[in-house]
Order: sequence, then C-alpha cells, then structure tokens
Amino acid sequence: MTLQATVPDVVRAADSTQPVAGSAHLLVAALIGIAVIVLLITQVKLHPFLALTLGSLVVAIIAGENLADAITSYTTGFGTTAAGVGTLIALGAMFGKLLADSGGADEIVDTIVGRSSDRTLPWAMALVGALIGLPMFFEIGLVLLMPVIMLVSRRSGQSLIAVGIPTLAGLSVMHGLVPPHPGPLVAIAALKADLGITLALGVLVAVPTAVLAGPLFARYADRWVGEVPAPTMYDTPESRTRVDRPSFPVTLATVLLPVVLMLGKAVADIVYDDPGQPVQKVLDIIGTPLVALLVAVLVAMVSLGRGARMSRQELTASVESGLPPIAGILLIVSAGGGFKQTLVDTGIGEVVAKWVADSGLSVLLLAWLVAVFIRLATGSATVATVTASGILAPLVNSLNTGETSLLVLAIGSGSLFFSHVNDAGFWLVKEYFGLTVGQNLKSWSLMETIISVCGIVFVLLLSLVI
Repeated sequence: MTLQATVPDVVRAADSTQPVAGSAHLLVAALIGIAVIVLLITQVKLHPFLALTLGSLVVAIIAGENLADAITSYTTGFGTTAAGVGTLIALGAMFGKLLADSGGADEIVDTIVGRSSDRTLPWAMALVGALIGLPMFFEIGLVLLMPVIMLVSRRSGQSLIAVGIPTLAGLSVMHGLVPPHPGPLVAIAALKADLGITLALGVLVAVPTAVLAGPLFARYADRWVGEVPAPTMYDTPESRTRVDRPSFPVTLATVLLPVVLMLGKAVADIVYDDPGQPVQKVLDIIGTPLVALLVAVLVAMVSLGRGARMSRQELTASVESGLPPIAGILLIVSAGGGFKQTLVDTGIGEVVAKWVADSGLSVLLLAWLVAVFIRLATGSATVATVTASGILAPLVNSLNTGETSLLVLAIGSGSLFFSHVNDAGFWLVKEYFGLTVGQNLKSWSLMETIISVCGIVFVLLLSLVI
C-alpha cells in the first residue's frame, strides 16, 4: 500500500472548492476552531453539540467565509449526516433495547459463561462483551453487563478485574472498530468508505486486539490493581426477573443477522462483476445498512419478542424507550457532520492535504494521531471520531476502497486512546467497580490505550497487503 505516495494525488483530485483565504490563515482558523471546541467541552462543560456548532462558525468566521455561506455549510453537513447516520443509530438503539428487555442478552451471557471453566472464563467474558457490544452503545452495554460481571465474579471466585477487563475490552473494541456500531458508522459516512469491507477488516483488527487488551492484559492488571471489594450491588439483578426468554441460537442468529447481511453485500460486490446480476441486486439492497438494520429490528420484534412472550404493548414500549437515550448522541454526530462540511467548504481540507503531502507522514498514522489528540482533550470517542473524520475527509479522494476502510479503522483506534478523568466512561467504570482513581488508571485507562495502540499496529500491518 502506498498511502504516502497517493497524498499528492489527493491534493490534485480534491474537490474544486476554492479556499477562502491563504493556507496559513486557514490553518490558523482550523486550529482555533478545534481549540474552541476542546475548551468549550473540557473547561466550560458545554454540551458537545453546542461546542461543535460554535466551533464550526468560529472556523468559518476566522477563515473569512461569508456568515450566510457558513451557516449553509454547517446545516448542509448536519442534515446530510443526520440523514445518513441518524437512522442507523436509531435502529441500532431499538435493536439493543429489544435485546435487553427480552432477556436475549442474558441468554447469551448465561449460555457462554455456563459452559466455561475458570481458565476459559475471561475469554468467554470477552466474547460476551463483543456480542452484546455489537448493537449497543458502550454505556448501555456496560450498564447491562455490570450485573453479569459482578455475579460471575462472586460465583467463580475470580476478581472483578480478571472478569471485568475482558468484558470491557470486548465492548470497547466493538465501539471503536466494528460497524454497525454507531462510532465506525460515523467515520464510514464521513469518509464514504465501503461498509462491508470496513466490517470485514474491522473484525480482522478487532479479534487480536480484544485478545491482547482483554484476557491477556487482565492477568497483569489483576496483579497491579490489587484487592477490590466484593460487589453487593446486584445480588438480585432486576434484568433476570423475566421468566421466558428467547433461546440462545435464536438470540445469536438475531444479533448476527445485520452483520451477515452487510457482509453478504460485500462478498457479492467482490464475486460478481455485473451489477445487473439478480443475486447481486438482491444482496446489494438487503445489505445496505439501513435495510439490514431495519430487517434486524423487525426480525427481533418477532424472534426475541415471541421468545420472551412479550405483548404488543411491551414490544412497542421497548422500541420507543430505546430512542430517548440517544438524542444527545444523534445531535453530536450530526453537528460533527456540520463541522466537517465547514472544513471542506472553506478549503481547509485542501490545505491539510497539502501539508500531509509535504510532511511525508502516513495518512493512517496521521488519522490516528489526530483522533488521539481530540480524544485526550475532550474525553469523547464520538467527538474524536466525527472531528477527525471531518479533518481527514479531503484526503480520501484518490485512495482505493480498502485504504479508505483502513483510514476509518485508524480513526476508530485513535478515538479510544487513554480514557481519563474528562471521560464519562472513566467515572462510570470507576464507580461500578469500586476502584480508586489510581486503580482505574492502571486497569481501565491502560486497557483503552492497549486497544488503541494494537488497533493502529494491526491497521498498519494490513496496509502492507491491501
């Protein structure tokens, strides 16, 4: 792969937007805009949606763009992103809520954990985290799995760290690397990457990354953290009050359905050269993310709902209750699209592309570093993903499909780097596990860093053969 060599071609192939000012002026505007976003989130404690909106306007104003044009750029990017990604996030939230409310998630956990020995238990918990994390936001998956982690720890006699770190690794890897999780979908939409190929490459990167950051790292983290008080919060978890639950095979098939449909589209695109071929036509339609997730939700309402003997009213309530928690995320993601469009329309993207061409940096490494910086500054993997995707979007014009997918994974890896005190997830894990700040840094934060570093290493290795 020759990403460095293709960057100058990106500059020549970049869209025809004329920069509104000189290169130095535009770079200053971009840096100030990003700094404004970071400061508003970290110091003023402003919601990221407002911070990204204000940051977009600041970039445009400093760059010298007409204010009316700046507003048009922002709203265009906001609307395009909301239309492309918003529906997918909403469908994913509905699916995740059905999985939780039906008891399907508990069925997956009980089946895998019940068939594991003490030695294989951490590996089983990593698999549980990955399966549950595939359709769910990290925070939702964590809240759902905490009763399981605590009960497994108590019943097995293993520490919370030994059981919990592998589970969290599975959840986090899905969050950063594997669609149809919303994080990767944002980058896929911004960079116009192929979802099926990104999914396949994401799995290739996610599996060894989860192994290294989960069961293997947990052995050392357990020693470093020391003794953790036995939890009592979930001695009688409410999530297990439902008597009827869908079976494990039915639940697993339902969870994997959207993944299989999207992979089927990717395989069809490779196998069949003729877009008019009937099989490819069908697979292209049902493998489209919107259709795949819509089919998954509808199937889940039948397969999971019937297995749990949920009434129509319960199904309706479950689907509806999955939407309110994601309202803020939808706004953040859409505002990130507005910020991206502002960078494109002012011509800042072309300036960044030229700078990369002259610097000799790998585009993949640059993407990872940009995402790492924003992650460290804001504490948000979502903000890091949408902002880095916007900055790097002009660099993909002359990259092939596989290279663009690797760019998505590089950004996703960087967005997970070293969660610390400005990250809500840091405090969520600390309080649930009953850790001190120091213990949390030696376990959770270090685990996130291992995921990020392993992710970019495996991405760079894949770049050698793609």
